[in-house]
Amino acid sequence: MARQIIFHGDYFIDFYKELDLKVQEKVKYVLELIKQVDRVPEKFLSPMTGYDGLFEVRIEYQSNIYRIFCCFDEGKLIILFNGFQKKTQKTPKNEIEKAMRLMKEYFELKKRRHDRL
Repeated sequence: MARQIIFHGDYFIDFYKELDLKVQEKVKYVLELIKQVDRVPEKFLSPMTGYDGLFEVRIEYQSNIYRIFCCFDEGKLIILFNGFQKKTQKTPKNEIEKAMRLMKEYFELKKRRHDRL
């Protein structure tokens, strides 16, 4: 299986650029895993309970935890939205709300493009 990973806006890229080089390598490793593996372990990719269609890519490096929000489109695509460093047990509500807003925006833009064809 080969999933294509696409980015919605520059949110993920901006987040990625700010990361330490070693963390960037770990992010690349996890994204490659998601692209290649049929059944990705929940340790690396997990649905967000209560948020229909929203998933989080999970990255741990040393004692730091990072999360990147995404969703699937047409079964194969992963759209990467915002990312952040997790500093508490609970995922910040504002980050989830931002991801949900970006996911909605992505599908609305896609629909508009499709409607024009």
